[in-house]
Formats: sequence, C-alpha cells, structure tokens
Amino acid sequence: RIYQAAQSGQDAKARRLQRLLLKSYYARLLAVRRVTQDNQGKKTAGVDGMIAISPKQRFELVEEIKRNFKAKPLRRVWIPKPGRDEKRPLGIPTIRDRA
Repeated sequence: RIYQAAQSGQDAKARRLQRLLLKSYYARLLAVRRVTQDNQGKKTAGVDGMIAISPKQRFELVEEIKRNFKAKPLRRVWIPKPGRDEKRPLGIPTIRDRA
C-alpha cells in the first residue's frame, strides 16, 4: 500500500502508512526475526561484535527499536571485485541498525 500510494502521488497517505508501519509491534517483531534468523548475513557482526542472539535478547531488541536512536558507524570490509585485482568497500551495520 505504501508503494501504491507513493506511485500514485499520494504523499500524505504514503507517509501516514509509513508511520503506521513504524509504530506496529508486529512489524518490529518481523524485522528482528528477518535480521537475526532468516537473513543470509545473520552471522556477520557489525562494529558491536554481536552475531547470534538469544530469544530474550531478540525481545529486548524489539523494545530498543521502539525508541529513537542514532545509528552506530558501519564496519568497513574490503571485498575483491569479480574478475579484477581491485577491491571495493562494503559497509556492515549492526544488528540493531539492520532491523
């Protein structure tokens, strides 16, 4: 619905739907699940070093997301470009920032 509202030029409706999504408890639960369990990069730590978290820590993360926070800096990793000797930068955010 957010995409459809944005494409049809209904900016106020799109913002209202975005705000509704951000306030939704179940949307936060789903975001934490995707980042910590379903995501392919779930074992990649950010600058905080946190990788696998327990179910209790996941619920604490859901409550943290509710509050406004400032994102932590990205962990910079240089990965090789395919077919070349050059490397490109890759920024890895923390689990909280991903969610």
